[in-house]
Amino acid sequence: MGKVFAEIDQKLQAWIEQQPVWFVATAPLSAQGNINLSPRGHDTLSVLGPHRVAWVDYSGSGVETIAHLRENGRVCLMFNSFGARPRIVRLHGLGTVHLPGDPVFDEVTALHPEHPSTRAVIDVEVHRISDSCGWGVPVMEFVGERDLLRQHAEKRGAQGMEAYRATKNAVSIDGLPGLPVSR
Repeated sequence: MGKVFAEIDQKLQAWIEQQPVWFVATAPLSAQGNINLSPRGHDTLSVLGPHRVAWVDYSGSGVETIAHLRENGRVCLMFNSFGARPRIVRLHGLGTVHLPGDPVFDEVTALHPEHPSTRAVIDVEVHRISDSCGWGVPVMEFVGERDLLRQHAEKRGAQGMEAYRATKNAVSIDGLPGLPVSR
């Protein structure tokens, strides 16, 4: 049933962009380190070419994805349909973290609505594109996006978000460097 694709063509791009939620998996090099799996949503993902995707990364309670990518770059994105027609698509690749002031950060953030929680852009060179059936995934209905992250960031303000990232996003749970701390 599963298929490996040579590239992200227009049809696959359209399907990916229709999914309201997707998942990012990363892991540190150390066998004792913790694997991370994070859900993503909102208007943050861009297909930038047949082997390139990127997303606007919002501040969170941790920094695992960024720390793992800074250490080794390995990443897998998974999209799955919760609609009537089942499907799962995985994009394996190497990710790079881009911070404010970097041209790639500016390129990708310009494609999406401005968000006060934006902390980085993740750019992925995709080397494997595959799908599988998704028959075991339940059929669910999308109701809408949550606005809690925006409210949280607006309440803290720019300086409050900088302080939050300095305490919550500087180091991963395994002690790997996350975001640089502003001085």
